[in-house]
Amino acid sequence: MRDLRELAKSILDQGYLMSLGTADDGGVWVSDVIYIHDDEFTLYWLSDAEARHSKAVEKNPKVAATITVSNNAGEENVGLQIEGVVQKLEGNNLGLATKHCLKRKKAPPTKDGEVEEGDSWYRLRSTKIEIIYEPEFGFDKKALEL
Repeated sequence: MRDLRELAKSILDQGYLMSLGTADDGGVWVSDVIYIHDDEFTLYWLSDAEARHSKAVEKNPKVAATITVSNNAGEENVGLQIEGVVQKLEGNNLGLATKHCLKRKKAPPTKDGEVEEGDSWYRLRSTKIEIIYEPEFGFDKKALEL
């Protein structure tokens, strides 16, 4: 069997969008965000601090997320289901901004990791990850030990 850590990193590298599930006083909500990640399965994204999902994580930082890298008809499913805790990060971060721009196929920032007015960085520390990899596991999911 493949190394689950390497398989999960490969899926994170291939993916682009993360569907982020949050809960607030209005109920549950899902938003798509463009993510980047580090080697410890921590995910980062940039969002407007006034967006519903951004406000929701300030009150309830526990979230669920999915990343799917195959969704064309006839393809086997490949993706991750994630549970974790979100924290809003303060300030600019050149490293995150550079990696985020490159993932979006945009020119990296030239100074200080500047973000647009009203945007903030968010960090999801994964507490549970399940891997969906039909080519090898069929319909069974494999849990990644963190």
